[in-house]
Amino acid sequence: MKPRTELSMQLYHMLVERGYHEELCDLITKNLNTDFTAARMIGYLCQYSHLPEEEVVDEMLAILSDRNAIIRKKETEEAQAAINEMYEWGLGDEDDGGTI
Repeated sequence: MKPRTELSMQLYHMLVERGYHEELCDLITKNLNTDFTAARMIGYLCQYSHLPEEEVVDEMLAILSDRNAIIRKKETEEAQAAINEMYEWGLGDEDDGGTI
């Protein structure tokens, strides 16, 4: 797991200040360890004064699911771009010693 960002640490302190168990805060910020995911959770929490732990965990899982979908979409777009390039330029030119 990558280290937590500054924004992720702000999320940790926000959760602790709201009275959530430190173990839960640690688990959440270890998983939401990027500015993008931490900012989403902070935005969610700012809408409420206090939520049950289960709802905070559900939101964490939803954020992680969205992040994974974005990653898969980006990977698919990159693969499609490579295929499009292959269709446009071919697999290589026999005259220039290109490979397959």
